[in-house]
Amino acid sequence: MHPKNTLPTDSRRNFLLRHAGVASLALAGCAAPTSSPPRPDEPLSRTVRDRLWIWTHPAGAHNRGWNIPRPSRMTPLEGAVYLGVPNLMFIRYEDEPRLEEFESYAIAFRPMQRVVWSVVGASGRTSEAEREHVLQLAEKFPNITGFVMDDFFNKGKGSLTVEEVHALRPRLVIGGRRRDLYVVVYDYQLDDPLGRHLAECDRITYWTWRAEDLVKLEENFPRLERLAPARGKLLGCYLWNYGGGGGKPLPMELMRLQCELGLRWLREGKIEGMIFLASNVCDLELETVRYVRDWVDKVGDLRLG
Repeated sequence: MHPKNTLPTDSRRNFLLRHAGVASLALAGCAAPTSSPPRPDEPLSRTVRDRLWIWTHPAGAHNRGWNIPRPSRMTPLEGAVYLGVPNLMFIRYEDEPRLEEFESYAIAFRPMQRVVWSVVGASGRTSEAEREHVLQLAEKFPNITGFVMDDFFNKGKGSLTVEEVHALRPRLVIGGRRRDLYVVVYDYQLDDPLGRHLAECDRITYWTWRAEDLVKLEENFPRLERLAPARGKLLGCYLWNYGGGGGKPLPMELMRLQCELGLRWLREGKIEGMIFLASNVCDLELETVRYVRDWVDKVGDLRLG
C-alpha cells in the first residue's frame, strides 16, 4: 500500500485494559489459537464484523512522509482491538520487520480470526527469502489464511511475472490447506493490462488513491468487476488522505460514503469484505477513526444472508 516504537509493556497492558469492551467485540467469535481456525475455503461468516479487516504495518511506519499530525505508536494488534475488527492484514514496510522478527508478530496475532500476510510488501518490495519465510510461518500459525501482494502493479507490470505468480500458487497449499492470494489494485490502474496476473489471484483489494476520486467509486467499481469477474473483492477504505498532496485529513463525507457503500455492497454480495487503512493512524484522534469505531459498533453484529 502506498503509505510507506511500539508501546512499552505497561502502556500496552493499560491500553488494552482501558479498551476491554472494544477488545471483547473485536475478538468475539475469533478463532482461538488451536488447530481449527477458519478455513480459506469455508463460507466467509455471518455478520458484518466478520467481514471487516484492518490494514497494518509495524508501529510508527507512517511517521515519516505522510504529514500525520503527530507520531503514532499503535501496534497492529492494538489497532484491530481499537477499531473492534477481528481480521488483520500485515504488510512489511521498508523491509520492516526483519525476517527473524516475523514469528514474534505472528504470536501476537494469534487472537485474530484471520491474518493475511504480505509476500510482496509496501512499494512492491519482495524477495524469494521473504516469500519462503512467510510460507513457512503459515505452517505454524494456522490463522494465517492468506497472503497479499501490496503495491504490486506499476504501469501494468507486476513485481513478479505472471509465471512467477503461477509458480507460487502450488506453494500456497500448506499443511493440506489452501491459502488464498490477495492483490492490491488502485482505481488509476483499471485501464492497465492486469488480466493475466489477476487470473492467478483469488481476491482483489480495491483502493481509491486520491480522496476526491471517491465520488467516482460507484462508477469505477463495475470496471473492476469487468476486469476480474471471477475474483472475490474487498473494498479498501483509507482513514487518512494519503493521496492528498503528501497526506492530509480525509473529508468526513467521503469516509461516510466509503462505509455506506461498503455496507450496501456487503449485503448485496458485491464485495466479500472491507479493509480500513491503517493501524498507523488509529491513535491520532482523527475524526474518521472515531467515526469508524462507532460505525463498527453500530453495524458489526448485523447478519448477512
